[in-house]
Amino acid sequence: MAGPTIVVVEDENSLRTDMIEYLSGCGFEAIGARDGAELDRMLEIHNAAIVILDVNLPDEDGFKIAARLRDGHDAGIIMVTARGSTVDRVVGLEIGADAYLVKPVELRELEAQVKSLLRRLNERAAESAAQPINGAAGADALADGDEARWSLDPTEWSLTNPAGVRISLTSMEMKLTSLLAAQARKPATRDQISQALYNRRWNPEDRSIDTVVGRLRHKVEGAIGGPAPLKSVHGVGYVFSAPVRVVGTPQA
Repeated sequence: MAGPTIVVVEDENSLRTDMIEYLSGCGFEAIGARDGAELDRMLEIHNAAIVILDVNLPDEDGFKIAARLRDGHDAGIIMVTARGSTVDRVVGLEIGADAYLVKPVELRELEAQVKSLLRRLNERAAESAAQPINGAAGADALADGDEARWSLDPTEWSLTNPAGVRISLTSMEMKLTSLLAAQARKPATRDQISQALYNRRWNPEDRSIDTVVGRLRHKVEGAIGGPAPLKSVHGVGYVFSAPVRVVGTPQA
């Protein structure tokens, strides 16, 4: 059985082929794309764990692609480029890259980076899964207001952060946030989310859930000027990692 899917985005054919063959030999399901448009098509049918992304690509550079990925996907990102300046490295990491390699890349180093990133992604997933309140005592503490809460208003279709910033939600975003709020900081599976949003079982080839989550995360972060408590749980789904209470009464 093949390991996690790795997408190599590189316009140099020989290098792309070498990286795919090497990673395949390491037990990964490695596939290639020549540019951002081809990557987008692949992500519609593959649930990629990691995207290895060249910076110098035709039409759309790797920095722009990485920024798009962070809005709508939860894959890890390793950026590869001939550029070695500190400025480019910082830009790549600020955009959301998890690692940054400079060409010529030693394939063993690439393998090590991939394995290290997969471990970090799995650790993040475990941490997110462990974040829910421990037992009834924790739930009582939250009920007493010991921790700052977000508020979800089904009547106004709005989400408000502890500082009072109000964010208007679309119908789909409201359904998603209501489900995550009901989970009490436990991860909701992709199948649960698909049932809530579309009343159907989740299809692994369908990226619509990631699109909804990405848009909501982008909207929240734009409104509050910081990271949204909407986290991906690798191999499971998504979790709202902050305490949230439902206020008001939804319209019939």
